[in-house]
Amino acid sequence: MDGNGAHLPAKITSVTGGRRTYIMEGKNKINIQIGENVLTATLVENSSAEELFAMLEAGPLTIHMNDYAGMEKVGSIGKLLPTNDQHIKAKPCDLILYLGDSLVIYYESNSWNFTRLGRIEGVTQKELKMILGRGDVTAVLTPAEKETN
Repeated sequence: MDGNGAHLPAKITSVTGGRRTYIMEGKNKINIQIGENVLTATLVENSSAEELFAMLEAGPLTIHMNDYAGMEKVGSIGKLLPTNDQHIKAKPCDLILYLGDSLVIYYESNSWNFTRLGRIEGVTQKELKMILGRGDVTAVLTPAEKETN
């Protein structure tokens, strides 16, 4: 609970050097379908990722993505999301919000002021590049199925 008695949507999973890492319980994973491939990404804890997940709860989000600069696929999400820009180094498999309205999937590294949304899991850089291919792709984002114990 926060100081006002409201339940927080996340739990602290680790604290390192005063920095806390949060995982949104039940809301931290999304699927990204590109062709026949389904990638799973874990979202970070920020207002941008929360708003993106809320969009996905309303229905699948289809994004037409273009290759840019031989390092990323980028496409409009059709809505302006809140930004949480910081100077970061994006690495392969990172999901980034650019200018508040574009989703970027990195397959190479880049440094800039970005909002980190999450990270694709379970694939190497080489595998991701093969899945993304050359040229334009269509990505369909949905909430991942919740794991049950």
